[in-house]
Amino acid sequence: MTTPPGATIIPFPRPARPPDPAQARLVLALANLEAALASQREAVAGWRGALGKLRESVHGLGATLQSCNSRLGDLGERVGTLNAEAKRMEAWADKAIKIK
Repeated sequence: MTTPPGATIIPFPRPARPPDPAQARLVLALANLEAALASQREAVAGWRGALGKLRESVHGLGATLQSCNSRLGDLGERVGTLNAEAKRMEAWADKAIKIK
C-alpha cells in the first residue's frame, strides 16, 4: 500500500496496559533508595564538617600544649636556679652558725 504524497499517517490508538505490579514495586524501591542516598549524602557532609571543626580544635589544643610545655621548661630552669641558690645560702648559713 502506498501513501499518497502529503498525507499524514495517524497511528491507531492502543489501549493503555495496566501497570505491572513488579514494575511498580521496583519504581517505589528505587525512589526510596534515592531518598535514602540523599539523606546519607547530607549526613556524610555534616560528618565531614564536624571532622574539620575537630581537626581545627585539636590543632589549637596541640599548639596550646606546646606553649605550656615550653613555659614549664622555662619554669623548671628558673626553679632549678632558685633551688641551687637556696642550697648555696643554706650552706652559707650552716657555716655561719658553726663559726659562732
